[in-house]
Amino acid sequence: MIATSGACATAVVPLAASAAESDIVLRTPTGTIAGTLTLPGNAAGPVPVVLIIAGSGPTDRNGNSGPVQGNTYLLLAQALASRGIASVRYDKRGIAGSAAAITSESAIRFDTFIDDAAAWQHQLRGDARFSRIVVAGHSEGSLIGMVSVQRGPADAYVSLEGAGRPAPVVLREQLHPKLPPDLYAQADATLTQLQGGHAVADPPPQLAMLFRPSVQPYLISWFAYDPATQIAKVRLPTTIVQGTADVQVSMTDAHALASAQPAARLVVVDGMNHVLKHAPDESTQQAILAGYSDPSLPVAPQVVDAVTAATR
Repeated sequence: MIATSGACATAVVPLAASAAESDIVLRTPTGTIAGTLTLPGNAAGPVPVVLIIAGSGPTDRNGNSGPVQGNTYLLLAQALASRGIASVRYDKRGIAGSAAAITSESAIRFDTFIDDAAAWQHQLRGDARFSRIVVAGHSEGSLIGMVSVQRGPADAYVSLEGAGRPAPVVLREQLHPKLPPDLYAQADATLTQLQGGHAVADPPPQLAMLFRPSVQPYLISWFAYDPATQIAKVRLPTTIVQGTADVQVSMTDAHALASAQPAARLVVVDGMNHVLKHAPDESTQQAILAGYSDPSLPVAPQVVDAVTAATR
């Protein structure tokens, strides 16, 4: 099923006075994962809860990382609370409040994040305050989420701007127009080695941020997963949300996911960028990227609608 929504302006949704935020933690054998629980006020009995899984890199529980300061996950949590829906958002291992849950970068694997997301689901299932569990994974968190619901007790799954093709395919697509031919050739060769499960001793120094040796074990474990293959295994009500102004993940990815999971609901949001905000002018990259650093811009209401529908 495909639902297409046009862009529209809306005001920032404040945290309702009757709602409450508090710390919540997931204790694991290798460290504590820190998060925030947002509970709506005036709830009569158990309420649905949405587990928000962050995207790639050092993205914190609010959706921020370096120059990206749009507060996307915080805004989503606030909007859901205004609709009577609880949420949990958390710092991934090695990030912010969960910094101590990692011994070294080289020890992290993609499955580490999957197992954490599944453990959160088990913890929430045992909490009498919650009726249904919806997993909403954003960007790289989409793949983490879709595998984690195969291991955890969630009731529904939502992909938010998630890739539909293996990571090396998407990375090549992103790198090709940005690198000179000789450097792209080196990047391509590095990706090929990592895809084959082999570490690269001397990656191009210009690409050390992406291919440094300490992160290669993580990349190898991540590259082993094909999102289209994984979403086909999900046996839960599934929603795929994709914005047309996303310059990181394209409609090609959304259609790949939808084709692999024909029962899923595909929600296409006209003019929405990768951080779930409407671009004031979809034709210019500057406008598309505006929401990355502007916390005053709200999460697109169509996203809130789609996640809300998944809780029912």
